[in-house]
Amino acid sequence: MSPAAQVQALIERYYAAFNRGDWPAMLDCLADEVAHDLNQGPRETGRAAFGAFLARMDRCYAEQLQGIVVLASDDGTRAAAEYVVHGRYKSSDEGLPPARGQTYVLPGGAFFEIHDGRITRVSNYYNLQDWLRQVGA
Repeated sequence: MSPAAQVQALIERYYAAFNRGDWPAMLDCLADEVAHDLNQGPRETGRAAFGAFLARMDRCYAEQLQGIVVLASDDGTRAAAEYVVHGRYKSSDEGLPPARGQTYVLPGGAFFEIHDGRITRVSNYYNLQDWLRQVGA
C-alpha cells in the first residue's frame, strides 16, 4: 500500500471512530504529543488534552460526519478532509449560546500531519458564524 493510501486509511479510521463515538479508537490514531488546533481557538497539545476535548464535545454535541472526502500527499506526511457535520447542540458549551436541542448542518474540514503512522497535528475548521446563526444566537 502506498504512503498516501496508508494515510488515507488512517484518516478514514479516525473519522469512522468519531462517527461511532469510539473515543479510545480515535485517540489510538493520534501521536502522544498530537497538536490540536481548535477552530478559532488555541492549540492544545497531547492525547490527554484531546481526550478532554472529546469529553466536552460528547457532553455538548451529538454529531455525525457525512460526505467525508480525504486527500493525502504522495509521501504520506499530510492529509486534508472535507465533510458535512450533522449535529444537535444538546448541552450548553462555555462561552456559547444556551443549548436547547438545536440541530445544525455545517460544512467543515481538517488538515493533518502524520508521522510514523500516527496523526501528529489536527487543525479543524468550520464557519462559526454559520453555526451561531443555525443555533439561534
